[in-house]
Amino acid sequence: MHKVLSEYLFSDMIIRYLTNEEGNIGFEILPASLKDKAAASKKYNIDPLVQVFIRGDDFSGGFANGHTMRNGQQTFLLRYESQKVEKIENTQVITTILKSEQGYVARHVLTYHNGLKAFELKTVLANKSDKAICLEMLSSFSVGGLTPFIEGEAPESMNIHRIRSCWSNEGRLITESVEDLQLEPSWSGHGVRTEKFGQIGSMPVRKFFPFLAVEDTVTHVVWAAQLACASSWQMEMYRRDDALCISGGLADFDFGHWMKVLEPGTEFETPSAFITVGIGNVDEVSQRLLTIHKYNVNKINKFDRLPVLFNEFCTTWGNPSHDNIKKIVDIIKEKEVDYFVIDSGWFADKENGWDGTHGDWIVSPEVFPHGLQETVRIIREAGMIPGIWFEFENCGYLSKAYKDHKHLLTRNGDVITSGLRKFWDMTDPWVIDYLSDKVISMLKQYGFKYLKVDYNETIGIGCDGYESLGEGLRQKILASQEFFRRIREEIPDIIIENCSSGGHRLEPSMMSLCEMASFSDAHECDEIPVVAANLHRVINPCQSQIWAVLRKKDSKKRVVYSIANTFLGVMCLSGDIYDLDKEQWNTVEEGISFYRAVSDIILNGTTYFFGSKLKSYRNPKGWMGILRKSEDEKEVLALIYTFHGNFPDTVEIPIGDNYEICNTYCAFENNVLLINGSLCINMKEEFEAVAVHLKLSK
Repeated sequence: MHKVLSEYLFSDMIIRYLTNEEGNIGFEILPASLKDKAAASKKYNIDPLVQVFIRGDDFSGGFANGHTMRNGQQTFLLRYESQKVEKIENTQVITTILKSEQGYVARHVLTYHNGLKAFELKTVLANKSDKAICLEMLSSFSVGGLTPFIEGEAPESMNIHRIRSCWSNEGRLITESVEDLQLEPSWSGHGVRTEKFGQIGSMPVRKFFPFLAVEDTVTHVVWAAQLACASSWQMEMYRRDDALCISGGLADFDFGHWMKVLEPGTEFETPSAFITVGIGNVDEVSQRLLTIHKYNVNKINKFDRLPVLFNEFCTTWGNPSHDNIKKIVDIIKEKEVDYFVIDSGWFADKENGWDGTHGDWIVSPEVFPHGLQETVRIIREAGMIPGIWFEFENCGYLSKAYKDHKHLLTRNGDVITSGLRKFWDMTDPWVIDYLSDKVISMLKQYGFKYLKVDYNETIGIGCDGYESLGEGLRQKILASQEFFRRIREEIPDIIIENCSSGGHRLEPSMMSLCEMASFSDAHECDEIPVVAANLHRVINPCQSQIWAVLRKKDSKKRVVYSIANTFLGVMCLSGDIYDLDKEQWNTVEEGISFYRAVSDIILNGTTYFFGSKLKSYRNPKGWMGILRKSEDEKEVLALIYTFHGNFPDTVEIPIGDNYEICNTYCAFENNVLLINGSLCINMKEEFEAVAVHLKLSK
């Protein structure tokens, strides 16, 4: 039997702490408007507030060992000690203390910033015993009681949402029922039901985003969680009775070979988790988590309006030079481009080229015979802010740095080689001094105010030097992030782009360090709008930089399609810029003007998804509609894309009454009407895009 220990209202969410006779504490959340309906008759045990496993603990029964480290012995030995609430300006912090007789103290910390639609959780475990312990698992969050709105086992009424990801195909939403994942309890309650997933290595969005949502399809409530962790992480669904439980944090010993020794008097803090609950579907509720993202990035954001960038990579394909940059600048200097980014290749070796020589970071005298300063001067005089590309956390196989094994990461005594890259030890003071000279001093010397940081391989399960391979990985990634902070400390007005073979590091802790990110390496393929729209569930579009690669052969339809893709985020131009004709440039400039007009909607809006259920991304069929409403709902951006196969001649999207069409961007003068609160758009061909800007009638 359990009862309510305490209850708090944050925004439209009820936070509820439960307790039982043994002194264990549980954690449940629900929409405030449905509080009175959360009284379903259910038989379930409290899911402990903190999940912890210390080496030597008994594992849970029910065939759990090897599948999960949840609900081990120490988890239930942590008992309630106290709870306090602190209010600091616009922030409230709830700290719940749990203690065990063995001398372990857990602090469960909830932080809520007024006005947001989500809150942050983390756990701190202190060893106050007289012996060292080996910590093998500690949760950042653990939420139980799902779903409190349906009696019993809630059959056929709960879905699990996860977001898969792979190179150039980021953000695919996968929805499965509890039954399909075999998360129904057994007839007797025996036998643990669990599903663990995550990512191992230094590319945190490889295979999955650190995101999980549970949907009550009857009550239309969604619980969603996101981890802010750039190293190995895991999330779990667990069940043994009427209630489903979810948890997550660092990848544990079983999953990520992580173990941390806590000496007497020391403590360990987990990465943060962002949690929310809301009424609606997963598309709507996932964006509540992004209110924390926006809060964090606003601390470093310098944009009053979204910029237009030009990145020369898809123009020169790794072969920038003074001459071709000057040629590009002469073309785009009157096109309202804000940033000009010199991508990889500026360090090209005359014998080995650029691909594989990164790590030594010497400006190529062959590529820039007048010196890089002269090229930067040309960019500045054209009214653009110069930017440059680095991949400073590793080194390529043709660089001298690649052979400097003393300062590179090892595993089991051997230098880690992933593909054609080795990795700097970012905790090594020599490495930090080296990179400070090669990166920070270089940025200062040439006056670069934009830095694109790439990262094109993964360390894998971990490295030597610590208690476990997983702890080695965690330490190195935290050191990398510290170097990002050092760059910003020394160059406060720098803009940093988070790139990792496109979107492999699009997780909250990295996104809080960077104003924007490369959304994907999908440079000029048909699925760009699908991938870009997917990311609205996990990062804010005002941080999602999207390629518009323009080619000499492009029809007007193709140019509009490419430019309209960038309305799903931040515009980044590239391609055959100096081969475009006047008509093509007119279409591009019209698109830039449209983008400027809807910039605030992209910055501060909410996204709604419409269209066909797409299976293939490489060969999409049907259509997609994206509606983004401004924060005050006075403006709307509607984006419609057609793909292969069947799509309606006229697409209809409900938008609400009292709007009027302000502007359109399309290739064929499409018929666009407002009829009975719906936006009706006549679509003519495959792979066509239409953008519509609407405002409330005065």
